[in-house]
Amino acid sequence: MVDSLKNSARKVQDALDEAGLACEVIEMPKTTRTAREAAAAAGCSVGQIVKSLIFRGTRTQKPYLVMASGANRVNEHILADAVSEPVEMPDADFVREKTGFAIGGVPPIGHTAPLETYIDQDLLQYAEIWAAAGTPNAVFKLTPTDLQAITGGLVIKVA
Repeated sequence: MVDSLKNSARKVQDALDEAGLACEVIEMPKTTRTAREAAAAAGCSVGQIVKSLIFRGTRTQKPYLVMASGANRVNEHILADAVSEPVEMPDADFVREKTGFAIGGVPPIGHTAPLETYIDQDLLQYAEIWAAAGTPNAVFKLTPTDLQAITGGLVIKVA
């Protein structure tokens, strides 16, 4: 039930509602922290899972959100070229500070502040994709077009 969502998942549902998307956050009985676990829980392929990853610019300390297909590993050199600075994976505190969510549940929407966002072009091949919804066991289904619309993300090759 949507009414019984944990606070972080409720925050994502509220952001989806505010964006005008008819998506429903679902809390799964098992963890969806990894792409493989999320795919098993959602009954889809690993490629249909949206991994929301935060990178930090090494010069500016700016956060960058990359939404990658669960089947792909982000090539940091490709991302560095896209953002015009070297990038690194930050610690969990940085991720929570910049997004309002813990690693393993970072959603594509509902962050504390807007984030410069990049979307893996490989996600566009699917009719539906699944994204994290604020907790390590909450997800929601959407289309790649909806993902682009709610995030304003730039589609790039990430792998």
